[in-house]
Amino acid sequence: MSELTNCPNCNDIFVKNQFRDICQNCWKEEEKAYETVYQFIRKRENRAATMEQVVSATGVEEELILKFIKTGRLKLTQFPNLGYPCDKCGAIIRTGKICDNCADVLRKELDIFAMEEERRLEIERREKNATYFAMDEKLKGRK
Repeated sequence: MSELTNCPNCNDIFVKNQFRDICQNCWKEEEKAYETVYQFIRKRENRAATMEQVVSATGVEEELILKFIKTGRLKLTQFPNLGYPCDKCGAIIRTGKICDNCADVLRKELDIFAMEEERRLEIERREKNATYFAMDEKLKGRK
């Protein structure tokens, strides 16, 4: 769906859609920046460049290069020293949204949660099955 909004870069009004999240002018600038970065890292001697080296050599901001990587325009398989930060801790990763350490911590927390949930359900089941009878009413009725 198209939506009329302001460009996050220059504040111009444009029609936002699923393909573009910035205005036409900023998009053209981004395309020039992409070409600059791609031409730099495409050269054999620059394929092993780190993020800092690419930023300093091209003058393109790191956030924009990260955007190119996250949108799939730059393939990390071809450039071994490039990566992007983990969404949780900020460590440099090459695949997924979180690093292996954060994924392990998350798995452990989910396991603990599942065990606690199972324990809670077991307690509820036991309480549901336990039946208590009051004998006072029967005794009062006999007297």
